[in-house]
Parts: sequence; C-alpha cells; structure tokens
Amino acid sequence: MAKETVKKILVIENKAETRKLFLSCLKAEGFHAISAENGAIAVQRAQQELPDLIISEVLVPKLDGFRVLMALRQDPATAIIPFIFVTAKVSRTDIRKGMELGADDYITKPCTLDELLKAIATRLQRQSFLQKLYGTVPTSVTEKPTGDSCGTSLTNAVAPTGETSTGTFLYSGSKNTGALCAKQNFSPNKAMKSDEPQSILPSEPELREVFRFIEANYNQQITLSDVAGAVGYSPAYLTNLVRRQTGQTVQGWIIERRMAAARSLLLETNERVEEIAAQVGYYHTVHFFRQFRQYHGTTPQAWRRTQLAQYKAQYTQERQNG
Repeated sequence: MAKETVKKILVIENKAETRKLFLSCLKAEGFHAISAENGAIAVQRAQQELPDLIISEVLVPKLDGFRVLMALRQDPATAIIPFIFVTAKVSRTDIRKGMELGADDYITKPCTLDELLKAIATRLQRQSFLQKLYGTVPTSVTEKPTGDSCGTSLTNAVAPTGETSTGTFLYSGSKNTGALCAKQNFSPNKAMKSDEPQSILPSEPELREVFRFIEANYNQQITLSDVAGAVGYSPAYLTNLVRRQTGQTVQGWIIERRMAAARSLLLETNERVEEIAAQVGYYHTVHFFRQFRQYHGTTPQAWRRTQLAQYKAQYTQERQNG
C-alpha cells in the first residue's frame, strides 16, 4: 500500500507562544505544520505552499483573518483549501461573518486539542473524498472493441449513495497518447469517449438559477459577485444559502464544474493542457495546474499517463478474455 502523503497545514497566528503551541501539537500528530505571523505573509505563503488546510486567528495584523479568507477564496489556486478559524472573536456576528465568507469551521478560544483535531480530520477527509472521487476513472466497459478502434465507452462515475451520477470524471488524450494508442490498435478519442456530458451541479429547486448561471458561464472568469448579481442576491446571502443547501461554496461549485469539463476535454480531445485550461475558465495556466493538483493529487499530464495505462491494461485484459 502506498504511503499516505503527509498533510501540510498553515497556521496563521500573531502571538508567538500560541503559534509555537499550534505547530508543536500539529507536528506531534504527524502533520507538516508551517506558519505565518500576519495576514499579508499568510496569503503569500498559502499561494506559494498550497497547504492542505489552513487554521487562522481573526485578529492578526496587516490583513485580518476575514480579509485573508476573502483573498484566498478569490484566487482559483487557493479557493478550495479548507479554512478553519480558531479565534478569540466569539460574537455571533463574527461567527456568521466568517461562515458567510466561506470558512469551513469556526472554533472559539479556548478550545481543546481534541476539538481542533476532530475539525481538521473532518475537513481533510472531505478533501480526500473529493480527490478520490475525481481521480478515479470507472472501470466498467459498455461495448466490445470492433474494427480499428475500440468503440468503447466508460460509464459515468458512481455518485454517493442516494444521489444520481454527477458527471463524467475522465482523463485525456495527447500526442503521446495518440502514438501509444496507435501501437495498441485503438483510438483514445473513440475508445474513451463518454456519453453526452452531464452537469455535476446540484438540482435543488431554490438554487436552479444559480447553477444555470454557473453552467452557462463556468468557462469565463466569473466570481461569487457575478453569480450573486445574476440572481439578485447579495454575495453574503448567496454564500450562506448555497452552503446550507449543498454543503459547498459558490466558488467551490464553479471550480468543480471546471474540473469536470477539463476531464472531459482531456479524454475526448488531443488538445494541450494549456489549451484546455483556457477553455474551462483559467486565464493563467499555472492556476489550472494548481487547482487540478489540489483536486486530483497530481498534475494533468501525470494523471493522463496513469489513467491511460489503466485503460490500456483493461483493454488488453478484455482482448485476452475474448
């Protein structure tokens, strides 16, 4: 079994003693803990290090925790990093503001180590689930190979229990892919092409217009404010509404839709990764690479090679089984 990657956690805390205590406790629990003493450094470190999770005090200098969260949620490279406030700001207004801005949890000081570790575990487990869900290609084949190409299609990824299939979680073709497929006597574009792509977005009636707008515009550089303006809600109200109904932020759904589209394009075309990034709403390729790595645990190119190897092995076995 492959060794699990050590999770990286960024701690944002201006008090040196508290910061050291956090780092010591997290390291003792097996995490790779890094820190920032103010909000400006925190944003820079988050963008450079891309931690798996962020813990932040609200009352930090330069940029307070709320402004740090706002900055990270607006950057596609950091928008989906789980963010937990652990803070002395305990009023209901502060808690509500933190959650409306997109925090994943809000823990008030003083808190126990056990309480913090449970919150961390919950967020990391969800992140791991998303990576496994989007990083796994279904193995069932619905058609037998015929002629010079396989004519094979893959079924949609299996949705969580009680939900319908949420989309096509797919992989890619490239010049190298095409060459390898030619040697194996099958076509990647035909062999791995899914049925008509389906949106991965929820179908809650109250949010129908929200997700219609995202579906129509995810390939543009849209933000929370754009979505809110299109449906007539304030950004704060919309954030709270979508999170309450779906457990996910608006920005998170935009990113998930982009990832689904990218997987389909990687599967069904021979376009370069840079071209695909532009088609699904990323004006800067580096943001797409970072986002893809966060969701899938690897780069688009590496994922492509891995998934193609799995498909090749499956195809060979199907041929042998006749």
